Amino acid sequence: QVQLVESGGGLVQAGGSLSLSCAPSGSAFRLNTMGWYRQAPGKQRELVAVISRDGRINYADSVKGRFIISRDNAKNTVYLQMNSLKLEDTAAYYCNGASFGPTYELIPGPILGSWGQGTQVFVSS
Repeated sequence: QVQLVESGGGLVQAGGSLSLSCAPSGSAFRLNTMGWYRQAPGKQRELVAVISRDGRINYADSVKGRFIISRDNAKNTVYLQMNSLKLEDTAAYYCNGASFGPTYELIPGPILGSWGQGTQVFVSS
């Protein structure tokens, strides 16, 4: 079963930046359309960015203009550059499979195996 490993989280002041990475561990599994999700305490997990294998991208309105999703297919890795961080960006961040709808809206899933442990992002004032 695919295990996704996220890294790069940490503590940052509001307005700062962080860069997250995600790669599968163990099996030689090719990442296809992928998404970054986040889950804040007491809230449901939400999908914030999606990138297809050929580079189509879209974002949730809450992060549009501040976050940049990218990937390196040769390294089988997906990244999330987070800029102009806000207090409300504080959450555990996960990567997993995702999709686009007919008008490029973000669609959670299909999920690739089990969720990783995520990487925690804390934004302080």
